[in-house]
Amino acid sequence: MRGAGSKNSWALFLLILAGLVLGGFIGMLAEGSSAVGWLAYGQTFGVEKPIILDLGILIITFGLTIKITISSIIGIVLAIIIYRFM
Repeated sequence: MRGAGSKNSWALFLLILAGLVLGGFIGMLAEGSSAVGWLAYGQTFGVEKPIILDLGILIITFGLTIKITISSIIGIVLAIIIYRFM
């Protein structure tokens, strides 16, 4: 049984995911601007060439690329702060 002060970890996960997506979107919008262009500064890493598994009838492609920007980090931090006050 959970205590009265316990919080749901799924809520934290969803808030972090929402902060990441919204922060990435804001970074993408700020990319061309000179005033807030620093929000789009970041690093991209992952699999450059996707891995293809050809089974004859079924072709499965595996690939993952992650782009972390300043705005997505700010979005994650804000999501955690919002979660703490829930």
